[in-house]
Formats: sequence, C-alpha cells, structure tokens
Amino acid sequence: PSPSGPLHVGNARTALFNWVFARSQGGTFLLRIEDTDVERSTAASEEAIYDDLSWLGIDWDEGPAGIGGPYGPYRQSERRAGYEKAAGEILAAGAAYRCFCGTEQLEAERDAQRRQGLAPRYTGKCRGIPEDESRGRGASEPHTLRFHVGEEEVSFDDLIRGPVRFPGSQIGDPVIVRADGSPTYNFAVVVDDIGMKITHVIRGEDHISNTPRQILIYRALAAEAPRFAHVPLVLGPDGSPLSKRHGATSVADFRRKGFLPEAMVNYLVMLGWAHPEGKEILAVPGILEAFSLERVGRAGAMFDTRKLTWLNAHHLRAAAPARLAADCRTFLHSAGFIPSEPGTPQFEDWLSRALAVHTGQMETLEDAATTTRALFRFVEYLGDDPAARAAVAALGAEPRAAQVITLFADQIESRTPQRLADRESFRSVTSEVGRALGLKGRDLYHPIRVAITAAETGPELDRLVPLIDEGTLLAGSQPILSCAQRARHVARLLPGGR
Repeated sequence: PSPSGPLHVGNARTALFNWVFARSQGGTFLLRIEDTDVERSTAASEEAIYDDLSWLGIDWDEGPAGIGGPYGPYRQSERRAGYEKAAGEILAAGAAYRCFCGTEQLEAERDAQRRQGLAPRYTGKCRGIPEDESRGRGASEPHTLRFHVGEEEVSFDDLIRGPVRFPGSQIGDPVIVRADGSPTYNFAVVVDDIGMKITHVIRGEDHISNTPRQILIYRALAAEAPRFAHVPLVLGPDGSPLSKRHGATSVADFRRKGFLPEAMVNYLVMLGWAHPEGKEILAVPGILEAFSLERVGRAGAMFDTRKLTWLNAHHLRAAAPARLAADCRTFLHSAGFIPSEPGTPQFEDWLSRALAVHTGQMETLEDAATTTRALFRFVEYLGDDPAARAAVAALGAEPRAAQVITLFADQIESRTPQRLADRESFRSVTSEVGRALGLKGRDLYHPIRVAITAAETGPELDRLVPLIDEGTLLAGSQPILSCAQRARHVARLLPGGR
C-alpha cells in the first residue's frame, strides 16, 4: 500500500486476497510500504494501515512495523540505493535513455495526439540522441530516464483473466526515474519484487496496463517476472469505482460505524470470489480451505452496504458476550451510559449478558446505544423518543392495561427482596397477575413489555426483566430503574393507573 491516506476497502480486499492465497498455499505474505511519493506519504497514514490490517486479522510474515525479514528494508523510501544500481544497469545495457523533454513540451505533444484521436504516448524524441551527447547533456541538464519499449508484443498469462496481450506500439516508453532521481512506481516495484523474491502478485485490474511495462523491465534486469492475478475493481452503486462520493469507503469508516472485523473479512472476500458451495456466512478457516483464484470472477464487484450490514448482524449474534461488551464500550460510553474504562467484574459480566440479550435488535455495534437506551435511561427515553411515547399512549386504549401494569408492580413489591432475580420469578409474577385479572397472551404480556421497555417489540421478557433488576444493584453502573419503578412510572401516565 501507499501511505497517502486511509486504507480503502478496495485495497483492503486486495490485501485480503493476497493474504488468503498465501495462507492457503503455505506461502509467505509480504507487506511493502510504497512511499516514494514523499509529498503525499505520511507516518500517520502508515500507522493507520498497520492498525487497519491488524484489525482485519491480516498479519504479515515479512515487512515493517517490527516484523522484518531477510529482504528488507520494506519501505521503498529506504531502498533508494537498489533503484539507482538497477537504473545504472539498464542504462548501460542500452535498454533505457535520458529524456530531456520538459513538462510543457510533453503536454503539448499529448494534446496534439488527443486532437488526432490517438492515445497519448511518448514520441520517442530523445531515444535517438547519441550516447556521448546524452551523457554530456545529462551532466548539466535536468532529465528523466525512460525505458525503451520497442515494437514487440508483450503477453502474459493472468491467473484470473487468462492470456493478455499488448502490442509494443501501444505502450510507449515509460519514465522509470524522475528528474529528481526518484524511481517511478513501475520501476520501483520491479526492482523490489526481484530483490524480495516475489512469486505472485495479486492486485486490482487497474494495474493491467502497468504489467507489460513491468514485464519488460524484469527482462531487462535478467529476472523472471512473478505470476500476476488482476482482481475486479470494487464498484459503487452507479457502477463506477467506489469512491468518497458513494459514502464510507475506508476500513476506518466502517470501524467507526461499528462493523466487526470478521464481518468485513467475510464480505470483502466475497467481492469477486464465490464459495464453491455457495456459502455466504464464512469464517477465516472456511475461507482458507475453499479459496482459489480460479473462482475469482472478472466482472466488477458491486459494494453493497446492505449486504455487509446483514452479514455484520449475523456475526454480532455469534460473538462471545464478553468480546461484544468490549467492542460496544466506545459507543455506550459516548452515549453516557457507562464509564470509558471497565468496571467491576460483576458489572462487566452483567453488561455482557445485557448486550447479548439485545443483539437481535442490533445490526452494528453503533446500534448498542439505541437498542439499550431504555435499559440505562428509561425515563429520558420515554420522554424523548416519539415511538416510545406512542407505545405508552397506545396503552391508554387498552381497557385493562393500567390494571395489568399496576398489579405487576404490586406483585414485585410484595416480594422480599422487591425484585425479579431470574426467569422463574418473572414467570411466577406474571402468572399471578394473569390469574388475578383473568388475562393471558398479548393482553397480559404486551402492557408489561411496554411498561418496562417503552417499546412494542424487543428481547424475550423473561431474559430481559431479571437483567434490569440485577442492573439496579451493581456499583459503578449508571442508575437503572427497576422493573417495579418502570411499571409505576408508566401506570401513572395511564387513566386509572397508580
């Protein structure tokens, strides 16, 4: 990756394909930071890339960030000497030449070619300058170094797309060293791939046009090119490459929105690849077992946030409760529900179980703050949320709702202690209320649900109610209204309630 900004989900998908391929083949996955663009590259972006890859579970066998390896350094900015040596070899062999054409001159030539309906390419003007003259001018005049392509067809067998051919006449002579002495992308990656003994390169299809240039540079350096696989681009809903205008596009964006790494991996690997059995819910072991480049398609892969959200909801429900609580902490703290740091073991255990009860209503971690608001802020929720107010108001049309809720509170308060400690105690109280009023089913349970959750639907009451009353006892948590207190509060809002 280039450390010039956030890690785009398309680049993350490319990294994932490389990682999965290396792991499934018993190979070595290498991370190389391509930071030759000094003006745009930043240390902060580089650190963010490490963080995002690690969050996704993508680890590297060789590379920077303390990993190392036998072919380092693994930042291009630290490999300048190797590029200079390789450039000297190519120039001495006559496979490259100095180009003295200025920027304005080159742009004028491109404009003229476009007006003629031709694809812009360098005319080769400096190619014929005698070596003695070129060397002499090079000592004092600004110049770039261009690779001499020639007219020969360049072909390669892409592991996804099959045979690919490029006429040499369409390629043009690319710059391999800029006027300031820095290598261009096409040159640096070839030198690095040779030095790092790279056997396979999996990258986006937007690099296909770079491949013939690189293959020719491998040949000029007497090296065998790696195998190439060009994966389809990740597209937005309008069919164009996914970009900021489509909304969230970086791994960091989705992390902030509360998506789980296993859901991101599950979704990203399916962008362009299909499981041989058509499975959609995938974990890393199953991906490694089933993955092959032969099942990567050629068509662009549409990024569907709804599908990602659906997968994320599934992985949320499968997550271990303690892990889920840790992941939700940022969102719950931002909402003012819990401290930023973990509390007592008893509170953390309760929080884990409380969140596990609510996962059926959650699609992302961000939803934790809305789905549990009534748990932590019942009175405020009832006052602020239109749906909550409507649910309670609707109870006024149910003739016996106030009776149900009032008697429910009475039954709890007649107990010692005055709380519902488990599912059995909840069932016992509701049975007593039902028998006393001759009610059952919705007529009995719906008023109770609204009275303690201010919602028409939600988690199973016999799981949720004991958690509410348990939460009132925990030190370090925000004040939580007990079930009896909630019922009393709602009952007073209804005709005939107390």
